[in-house]
Amino acid sequence: MHNRIRTTVFAVAAAVALSVSGAALAQPAGPHHGPGPGGDFVQAIAGLKSQLNLNTSQQAMWDNAVAQSKSAGDAARANFGKMHTALTAELAKPEPDLAAVAAVSDDVHGANETLRKQTRAAWLAIYATFSPEQKSVVKQALTDRMSKMEQMHQKMMQRHGS
Repeated sequence: MHNRIRTTVFAVAAAVALSVSGAALAQPAGPHHGPGPGGDFVQAIAGLKSQLNLNTSQQAMWDNAVAQSKSAGDAARANFGKMHTALTAELAKPEPDLAAVAAVSDDVHGANETLRKQTRAAWLAIYATFSPEQKSVVKQALTDRMSKMEQMHQKMMQRHGS
């Protein structure tokens, strides 16, 4: 019976650990490293700088948004570090308090959601200043990205027979 309880605790801990590590991997390192504080929209815009012909004001906003994205990415990684530390500390105990780990996890996810929204708002503020031509460049990039994602989805569906 004791082994069964121990196995259950470790299974739950492993599930929490996988959840933590999976969420950490989903966080960004800045505007060029995947979805993250701003999401795919940020990634799409960040890759278009050379095509947008930014004016001086837009360039200043751009630089601030890049700095904010990097800062948010650093903060998100630090937050996940706190969650990892909490999990490690609990697993070192004879009877880990997984509810405590879940509470830290909820706090981290909430803080990171706030960072994501703030970062996205900075990039949306830049987009709001774009001329029709600049918006057209962004629209085409997003359309292309959606098309590629749909193609990948279709390939996955074919491979899995769904």
